[in-house]
Amino acid sequence: MPEKEVLGLRERKKLDTRMALSTAAVELAFERGMENVTREDIAARAGVSVRTFNNYFTGKHDAIAYRQSVRIRRSLAILRERPADEPLWTALTAAMLEPLEDDGAQFALPSPAQLAEIRKLFTVAELRHAVSKEISDDWLELIAERTGTDPLRDIYPRLVAGSIAAIVEATFVVYSHADPPVHITTVLRRALDEVAAGLPEPPR
Repeated sequence: MPEKEVLGLRERKKLDTRMALSTAAVELAFERGMENVTREDIAARAGVSVRTFNNYFTGKHDAIAYRQSVRIRRSLAILRERPADEPLWTALTAAMLEPLEDDGAQFALPSPAQLAEIRKLFTVAELRHAVSKEISDDWLELIAERTGTDPLRDIYPRLVAGSIAAIVEATFVVYSHADPPVHITTVLRRALDEVAAGLPEPPR
């Protein structure tokens, strides 16, 4: 087998292991509460050693954040492939929703216990920092490229990137407090639509 193919398989195995650990961390957090989950638990659930876990992640919060980082990177890849003449917010809406829809998030309603855990996770500084950094840096660069603007001299791409960060945060807050539970894609689409419409004041 050619060396290039061997390296490709190796990299794929690493990605699969990283995702398996992240999935295990999320599952255990929902089952036990994140405060009751250890890296040993996560490694055992994923069927690997603790040493392997330490090779991929600095801790359990890092493992959980990875799933969201993957979705962000997928959104960025989708946005790069959208037609250049497509309205920006139409392209952004498709790019942000597609990874969640591919993961089946539009079909899965969270239980009240899961929502309680999501609310706790959202307060963890490590998780918020990991997600916000990817949003602010990568989205800014791509939006500037798509709109032909300069991220240092033009305010527009920074306003859009900041809006995306605010949309993500608002979506998670509303989603995690919804009673009865709603699909996260429903909340995200509504947030994107309202921002794209210029945030009209809601009826009193």
